[in-house]
Amino acid sequence: MEQEGAILALGALAQITRLETFQLLVKSEPAGVPAGELARSIGIPQNTMSAHLSILARANLIVSQRHSRSIIYRVNLKTFQALMMFMVQDCCGGRSALSGEFLESLLRCDPPKKKLRLKKDGIVVDVA
Repeated sequence: MEQEGAILALGALAQITRLETFQLLVKSEPAGVPAGELARSIGIPQNTMSAHLSILARANLIVSQRHSRSIIYRVNLKTFQALMMFMVQDCCGGRSALSGEFLESLLRCDPPKKKLRLKKDGIVVDVA
């Protein structure tokens, strides 16, 4: 992944609703989630969700597929993988002992010990 692609993807995720949507889609792999169910799960109107999904799709982070009357959204795992590799490619200055431990924890899907705290409209929000 080039810097421009990483900036586009990270920018798309730099908003609480889109981040929550992306996290929900990651948890729902490989089945995906219909657009209406995404909106209900996140608690926003469908037209607002549609705008957020468009931004995530333009960043190539998600893909959609029509099933009958529903549109099912899924994470684009290739882009997600490329973004993660872009972020850690120079991990720990090439010291394999440190980077190996870090990458192993990612492979085990170990959640961080602390929650990330984001500020949204002046309010601090915990993100798992």
